[in-house]
Amino acid sequence: MIKTYIQRPIYLNKIKPFIDKDIIKVIVGQRRVGKSYLLFQIMDEIKKKYKQADVVYINKELNEFNGIKNCQDLLGYIKKNAKTKKSYIFIDEIQDIERFEKALRSLKAQGKYDIYCTGSNANLLSGELATYLSGRYIEIKVFSLSYQEFLIFHKIKDSQESFLQYIKYGGLPYLINLELKDEVVYDYLKSIYNTILLKDVVARYKIRNVSFLENLASYLADNTGSLVSAKKISDFLKSQKIKISPNIVLDYLSFLVNAFFIFKVSRTDVRGKKFFEINDKYYFEDLGLRHSLIGYKQLDINKVLENLVFLHLQILGYKVAIGQLKDKEVDFVCEKQNKKVYVQVAYLITDENKDREFGNLLAIQDNYPKVVISADEMVEEEGYKGVKHINIRNFLGQDNLGL
Repeated sequence: MIKTYIQRPIYLNKIKPFIDKDIIKVIVGQRRVGKSYLLFQIMDEIKKKYKQADVVYINKELNEFNGIKNCQDLLGYIKKNAKTKKSYIFIDEIQDIERFEKALRSLKAQGKYDIYCTGSNANLLSGELATYLSGRYIEIKVFSLSYQEFLIFHKIKDSQESFLQYIKYGGLPYLINLELKDEVVYDYLKSIYNTILLKDVVARYKIRNVSFLENLASYLADNTGSLVSAKKISDFLKSQKIKISPNIVLDYLSFLVNAFFIFKVSRTDVRGKKFFEINDKYYFEDLGLRHSLIGYKQLDINKVLENLVFLHLQILGYKVAIGQLKDKEVDFVCEKQNKKVYVQVAYLITDENKDREFGNLLAIQDNYPKVVISADEMVEEEGYKGVKHINIRNFLGQDNLGL
């Protein structure tokens, strides 16, 4: 199988240390973010090391594998096609195989397979797989292209025009095959959105009220980065003469989160470890998919940049929450390896909003780093009263917060 691709070292380097190790590698993420091509990269790494490596590849999105429907079908196929004492097993979109976790447990117990699989559902590791294989698998989350990857994939240099293309069209890798024009890109992205909804939400959870699901997705797109509660959505629907209970809203929100279509981000009290149980924020895995629902509007630039910063924080591996300090809000409280950083996002810093954007961070009485990220071309290197100020394009070019 010959596939051409552009390498994504940020993920490949996470997997390399586990090649040939007795641990299942589980690669998860939204459809079309490049999980399949990451598998091809891993295969090539293995073949560099072992030219005659026995590789078994199964892709549930291809018709030739339609016959593999359940655990027994999967085990039978691998038994028939794995021809050596040590075989490398690659299973793409494994969640489409019934009771796949039982098959993985059986294959793992035999000790002669190096196993890699991908999935497009956040619950992939729940149930028996997590119970019986605790400590015997590693999960690698794959995101759509970072800004630096976008530049590499599209063979362009960093510029304001390139940045605008990125925030307008998002980072799905297939865009390199399309002309970057609204009428072309958004038609493609709309088809991906429909696939995610129909395959990963409607079919998986046997949804009947598809119209409400679509309206909910559009509502979240329009309220990106705003505090949202199930009751607030339910009340809004009542005003539109649509009766949907808060519990149903919560279920549908969880379905979209599980499909990696959106991220749910909870609020935390900056002064302690308390998490608030209501009013979360939702961000999109891919901004292009968001814009395909409601269009890209310059008036939304603040929420778009906030979503963009959140995505990059995810790629960098930060655990992110919304900070609450009395009546003040901090956009992101970021934690990684017992280190914490506070982040505030603004479009432009002006005399009118400077005290607010920096002031929310200055009100936090601890010594953790604090940074404001904005689209200002010229930023003061020393920041403001000890709070660092970073241009967003510079931030997106970093592999850490540099603090």
